Amino acid sequence: MSSGPILVVDDEPQIRRVMRTTLIAQGYEVADARSGEDALECLRAEHYDLVLLDINLPGISGIETCRQIRATSDVAVIIMSVRNGQQDKVAALDAGANDYVTKPFGMPEMLARVRAALRRIPSASESEPTSVRLGDVEIDFAARRIVAHGEPLRLTIKEFDLLSYLASHANRTIAHRELLQAVWGPDHGDEQEYLHVFVNRLRKKIERSPKNPKYILTEPWVGYRLELPVGAAH
Repeated sequence: MSSGPILVVDDEPQIRRVMRTTLIAQGYEVADARSGEDALECLRAEHYDLVLLDINLPGISGIETCRQIRATSDVAVIIMSVRNGQQDKVAALDAGANDYVTKPFGMPEMLARVRAALRRIPSASESEPTSVRLGDVEIDFAARRIVAHGEPLRLTIKEFDLLSYLASHANRTIAHRELLQAVWGPDHGDEQEYLHVFVNRLRKKIERSPKNPKYILTEPWVGYRLELPVGAAH
């Protein structure tokens, strides 16, 4: 596998054991932790490409753990939860999760979500500009780097992939389903709350007035588009 290790965080030993066995059989390197505190310690000591994080943990919750992870890292995070309400999903996404899967889940579904979380949208495709300037924000797609107000700006992997896909189709409204399947994978398409949360996060980082966006625009009931000023792309 080209991806780095996966960290499984769950307080139930049986779930950790099943996840480890299944993921290792697929060629992944796997470590595990039984609490949010243990997970944060693992992340300080080692590099991981993906964290599978249960929402109900002893000590600090999965949501708070995700929030603390996201404060210092862009590692992909999939929240696992017995709750399936939209509010729960939005809370997880707001905390910085990339995806949300409801227990009990089948391992084929989980493996598909793992593949989607680890996949990268190739940068600098033929239709994608090498760099874009949005006001005082400079985006270098080839280097996957953003500078705002002269300071580096950190985006998560999925935030950058979403921005990259919008830029490669600049000034055209992209339908919700197309965006979801392009960025999160073919098994997604109906989770519009994902787009709402991630677009809001991008706006807060890029737009001067996030509630009155100039660049990342909403087409109601249809999708989103990146509006590029003349001469903004190179």
